[in-house]
Amino acid sequence: MSDLIITAQKLTKKFGDFTAVNAISFAVPRGEIFAFLGPNGAGKTTTIKMLTTLLHPTSGQLTIAGFDPVKDQAGARRTFGIVFQDPSLDDELTAKENLELHGVLYGVPRDVREKRMTELLGYVDLADRTNDLVKHFSGGMKRRLEIARSLMHHPQVLFLDEPTVGLDPQTRNKLWEYIRTLNTEEGMTVFMTTHYMEEAAKIAGRIAIMDHGNIVALGTAEQLIAQTKTQNLEDAFLALTGNALRDQDATNADHMRSMQKMWRPTNRR
Repeated sequence: MSDLIITAQKLTKKFGDFTAVNAISFAVPRGEIFAFLGPNGAGKTTTIKMLTTLLHPTSGQLTIAGFDPVKDQAGARRTFGIVFQDPSLDDELTAKENLELHGVLYGVPRDVREKRMTELLGYVDLADRTNDLVKHFSGGMKRRLEIARSLMHHPQVLFLDEPTVGLDPQTRNKLWEYIRTLNTEEGMTVFMTTHYMEEAAKIAGRIAIMDHGNIVALGTAEQLIAQTKTQNLEDAFLALTGNALRDQDATNADHMRSMQKMWRPTNRR
């Protein structure tokens, strides 16, 4: 594959004696929608945190749009937007104020900010709620605003960590329409995680399945189904990862919440 925008080589993350991510390697070409699937505790969120500068790898190499997220956090952060698994908006601000704060932190010039905010609020069907406090928004409206916020600085890559969890089917479908449009019209690369197998099968070009810190399979939905001799992606997923119930990765949930609170871009002008 040419023009790779994300690369990982033998990427490893250990927490004491526990190996959360075990020497995984993968590459994502520019413009692809890439799904990263796995049971709870598989290492998905730890991997995303390393890709997005929130965690340093124990070993291995990473690049995001040519930047090393360890050696050049500022450069890497300019290249991507992220929608966290847990809500991360300021409920006491309006929709516009949430976008403007993000734009200021990323050094987006005032005239560009104004145009971009108007454009994005219209894009996610929130133009009529521009000056409303976010605390009065529904879950779906907040998700749409988070997507708009992540796009304020024109990122090349959009990371989506369980973006549709808890949303009704209509809202989920609408969100994926936005993502498809971004990918098709702007060539934006999308790196997504989801527990909804039908979403991954419908949206993603390729799918990596992770379990116990390892990538156990990688390919299109059709290739994974053929590999496991199953009928659909959910059955393929279960064939590859088993049927045992999993606990939430203890290193992920609480740490992600704390990192969201201290998240700040480092490329202010």
